[in-house]
Amino acid sequence: MSAASPALLRFAVAAVAAMLFGGASAAEETVTLNFVNAEIDAVATAMGQMLKRNIIIDPRVKGTVNIVSARPVPASVAYDIFLSALRLQGFTAVEAGGVIKILPEADAKLHVRGVTPSAASGDRLVTQIFVLKHESAAQLVPVLRPLISPNNTIAVYPNNNSLVITDYADNLRRMERIIDSIDRPSGGEPVVMPLRHASASEVAQTLSRILADAPLGGAGQVEPRARVVVAPDLRTNSIIVRSEDPTRLARVQTMVQQLDVPTSAAGNMHVIYLKNAEAVKVAQTLRSILSGEGGQAGAPVPPVPGAGSPLPLPGGSSPGLVQADAASNAIIISAPQPVVASLMAVIEKLDIRRAQVYVEALIVEVTADKAAEFGVQWQVINPLSNSTQGFGGTNFGARGTGTNIIDAAGNLSTVGPGLNVGIVRGQITLPGVGTITNLAALARALESDAKANILSTPNLLTLTNEEAKIVVGQNIPIITGQYAQTGSSTTATPFQTIERRDVGLTLRIRPQISEGGTVKLQIYQEVSSVQDTTNAAGVITNKRSIDSTVIVDDGEIVALGGLVQDSTGATQDKVPLLGDIPLLGGLFRYETRKQTKTNLMVFLRPIVVRDGATSGAISGARYREMQQQQEKSQLPGSAVLPDIQAPRLPPATFPNDP
Repeated sequence: MSAASPALLRFAVAAVAAMLFGGASAAEETVTLNFVNAEIDAVATAMGQMLKRNIIIDPRVKGTVNIVSARPVPASVAYDIFLSALRLQGFTAVEAGGVIKILPEADAKLHVRGVTPSAASGDRLVTQIFVLKHESAAQLVPVLRPLISPNNTIAVYPNNNSLVITDYADNLRRMERIIDSIDRPSGGEPVVMPLRHASASEVAQTLSRILADAPLGGAGQVEPRARVVVAPDLRTNSIIVRSEDPTRLARVQTMVQQLDVPTSAAGNMHVIYLKNAEAVKVAQTLRSILSGEGGQAGAPVPPVPGAGSPLPLPGGSSPGLVQADAASNAIIISAPQPVVASLMAVIEKLDIRRAQVYVEALIVEVTADKAAEFGVQWQVINPLSNSTQGFGGTNFGARGTGTNIIDAAGNLSTVGPGLNVGIVRGQITLPGVGTITNLAALARALESDAKANILSTPNLLTLTNEEAKIVVGQNIPIITGQYAQTGSSTTATPFQTIERRDVGLTLRIRPQISEGGTVKLQIYQEVSSVQDTTNAAGVITNKRSIDSTVIVDDGEIVALGGLVQDSTGATQDKVPLLGDIPLLGGLFRYETRKQTKTNLMVFLRPIVVRDGATSGAISGARYREMQQQQEKSQLPGSAVLPDIQAPRLPPATFPNDP
């Protein structure tokens, strides 16, 4: 038995004696609480005996409590004190079906049954529903959530604008007072505006879209005073408007008066759904026409002044209003009939399918390198005495390239490619050098012929007047700066700054199609590659780029530019005088010749795509080409190895396919 058992027994005996022999009613029974470091399950058992209730304790409920009362308290108060002690330990009690369940607070909300009336109090976990009459239940959640215990819940039922909250009873009483203070009718009285000519439903829909740009408050919510509620009354053909801002209310009244005019004179309301163009950009263009101002293509769409108030027409004509609905890609126009007719004619010409341009780029590079070298080198090393060596000979070629006779004498494996003929006279030891091969003569002959034929065909499809870009290559690091701490006894902390650059093929175009069928192309073409990564100063790259603007007929090929280079070089190393002797002079010469030819050309072929059939034909041709390449790359069958199938493109059909 634990150390708290005597206190527990005293409490149990006192409670039972008071109930059996006190002669008082159950409501008047009092007990004295004296629990010091008592186990929760032991205290719960005593409470069950006192209340004559069955108590179930979750196995996860562990710990001790301290409950001490200076004077006797009623049994019901003692139970409330016990609940408060449990809450401080992260546990709670749930009453359901005559049984008290003691379990962790986080799981208690799953055991609460039914909705508790507002008369509940204390630290009992209850669920209560609050039905709001004026405010939105969803907007009250961010306000009430911080006031509720983290383990308890608050939920919104939008059908009847209600809040369902599970929390302790005392806290719910506070929630009730807060909700009652907030859920009050607003100060703005609704105003009824009867219409004589316009339709109430259409006017209400238009006003709701135009007034959607009300000033925003915190968390992206509309400020209450700036909010305008518009509703139609179809029976009386009236508009009901409510707002706490008199200025916005007066503005809406003015708009309703301007819209409620006979159709034959002015005030037509039209909704035009666009098929191809973008409603926001078209609305910007139309507003520029109405206001007489020039709009810049691609510029941000300015907001409608005065939350959708009419824009004046040039020359003091009747006002007109244009608004875009991005969700449905539609244009809303309210203007006199002649203006509406003119704007609809403009929209008809703007709302067309924009043509596309398919650009095939051909980058052809043909390179041929030829090189030849021939030469004879010799050396004589003979001892003149026990301590003196005699040395003589010729030495051509750069050290470390495999063409130098001295390098070959030290290590025959360093001899370069080609035909190498030499005379070896054993080994000889040289002071300060060591033992080397006594290579008396070395004759070398080499001829190389390297050719390269590279064809790159990047393709791009883009809308007219829209830029497109394709990059195929690598992103390499290039050191732009470095630092290392020196001249100090502390450990050096070196660092480098690196810039990453794209190396490979880059094609950037912006096409513009004219009515005559020609295509204006703004082109930037770049071909780059890494030449050397061993240079001490950094990576060496080759770059060939073209930046130009050309005009090409549809389907024609244009040559943008190219590089035609033919370089020849010859090098001759010889011994003076001896190398000039006919025939025999070849024994004292080393000759190298090299020729490099480079042909690089860039071609472009634009194809105007005006319909889906042309686009499908181009896409289908490319698709079938890739399918053929995949078929060629399939692995052949094997009697020993498993059959592995390479990936294949799925079958597909395109418009205008043969």
